[in-house]
Amino acid sequence: MAKTAKETLRSKEHARLNTPTDLGEIAREDITGAVNALLADTFGLYMKTKNFHWHVSGPHFRDYHLLFDEQAEEILGMTDSLAERVRKLGGSTLRSIGHISRLQRSSDNDAEYVDPQDMLAELREDNQAMIARMREVHDLCDEHEDVGTASLLEDFIDQAEKRTWFLFETSRSTGMTRH
Repeated sequence: MAKTAKETLRSKEHARLNTPTDLGEIAREDITGAVNALLADTFGLYMKTKNFHWHVSGPHFRDYHLLFDEQAEEILGMTDSLAERVRKLGGSTLRSIGHISRLQRSSDNDAEYVDPQDMLAELREDNQAMIARMREVHDLCDEHEDVGTASLLEDFIDQAEKRTWFLFETSRSTGMTRH
């Protein structure tokens, strides 16, 4: 089947961005696709965390407001490294909010009001889901012997585990007994 002029032009333009890698075309496609989905989820988690930062209220306002802001900045800090990793492998990465919404697997929260305890629980669950997704991509990287992306993900998994821990501990009520 012959390519149209538009398809040929698009192929030539894509070739200009096609950074060389020794991983092979299948690995490049698998890993860049998986990392772009993670990147979309990262932007989603960032936005939800900032949403809760902006809208938290109640007696623990200051503590939660600062916690959410700190965590949002850490999450945002992941985005450039993930996108640049995709480019290092010769893939193209996210280009718009629409592109993010097409790939994002995490849920948004557009509620007018969310109880602060529910904010903590929701962000904890979202970070746990992000950890699971990062582990899946790490396994894919291991299959393709992509130590660069795997190494990057190991740091991000550690950060997400810390966020999850802080959200868990912050949500615990005082006077809890150990079992």
